[in-house]
Amino acid sequence: MTEVNKQLINIFRSSLYDFDLNATAEAIERAFHPQALIQLSFPFETLADGPQGLFSEVLMPLAEALPDLERRDTIVMSGTTDSGKQWVGCCGYYTGIFTKPWLNIRPTGHQISLRFHEFYQVEQGQIVEMQAIWDIPELMMQANAWPMVPSLGREWHVPGPATQDGIISGPRDDIRSNDSLKTVSDMCDGLANFSTGGADAMALGSYWHPRCNWYGPSGIGTGRGLSGFRNWHQIPFLNALPDRGGIPETRNMFSDGDYVGFTAWPGMRMTVSGDGWLGIAPAGQQITMRSLDFWRCEKGLIRENWVLIDLLDVYHQLGVDVLGRMREFNKAKGLS
Repeated sequence: MTEVNKQLINIFRSSLYDFDLNATAEAIERAFHPQALIQLSFPFETLADGPQGLFSEVLMPLAEALPDLERRDTIVMSGTTDSGKQWVGCCGYYTGIFTKPWLNIRPTGHQISLRFHEFYQVEQGQIVEMQAIWDIPELMMQANAWPMVPSLGREWHVPGPATQDGIISGPRDDIRSNDSLKTVSDMCDGLANFSTGGADAMALGSYWHPRCNWYGPSGIGTGRGLSGFRNWHQIPFLNALPDRGGIPETRNMFSDGDYVGFTAWPGMRMTVSGDGWLGIAPAGQQITMRSLDFWRCEKGLIRENWVLIDLLDVYHQLGVDVLGRMREFNKAKGLS
């Protein structure tokens, strides 16, 4: 069944490789249930027009800004959650020459990359739900128009898997899939021990490869090794949001060979009560967070972790209009 679900998603994916309006419209009609729930990152949010809105409100404007729009996937995996839901997860980036404004981001005239994590729930041969985060801050940075704080981690073009095997096909390997899921699940459970036992109680070294890479969203950046992960993301994150906790009813985790995917909308609740994360003042405000993740395991340890957080939604909940600040930023540079 998981291979059939991947083939369904391939209908949509293929139409976006050599983007064609008619082909993409037909692919959406074939692959998506007419009432499918489409949930995208800020500023798109939940689309009132469902799959039709995905085409007319999101993909068409992007194609107008990038006339040679091309989708490149680096991970395509599928599996079934412990609650019996069937999901397909895709990781990659959209690319093309940025020739016209998009979301008021000014064009660069150069090829750009717009990273995405997209998850699709499948029922009875149709997509019934899509959850997706596009790394819009990444595009703002490429246009020299990121108006928020600098990233602590490394900003670069995040690579696909080192093993170049992220687009998984063929018979499912249940043993490897189950082993990968256990490694990541145990690691996530260990993270919850921080509140009672601190960093040592999380036992990160038991789960992460010494040469692991944590590929965070633009605005946070990449960390290499446990020290990079902790210094450039985890320590500031935990200092600022010490009460963060998962939302079990939204959680969807599944595995496919060496890969594990996680999606939730939203996935966490927390209070901004400390300092040090993204320059946000510790005002005691409660927020939720969307984070869509992929892990690759190697010999029982996590070697790579791709993470996208909807940072624009976080700022929006805090009353900060990042896109509005960008427009003022461009005005100050004489670009309005």
